[in-house]
Amino acid sequence: MAKELIYLDTYALQQDMRIRLPKSILNNLPVEKGTTKFSIYLDQEKNELILRIAESLKEDAK
Repeated sequence: MAKELIYLDTYALQQDMRIRLPKSILNNLPVEKGTTKFSIYLDQEKNELILRIAESLKEDAK
């Protein structure tokens, strides 16, 4: 069974192509401002962008 998605917030794509991440990710993921890197994936069937904590940083944290 698939886990339900957790809605965090909605932000507009800025003119310089940045997307602001909601502050609530700090409470929901093991991330740190200024140091955590994300891998970005595209699901073309669902028209979704997927952000995952970069694997290299997960290994460094162990």
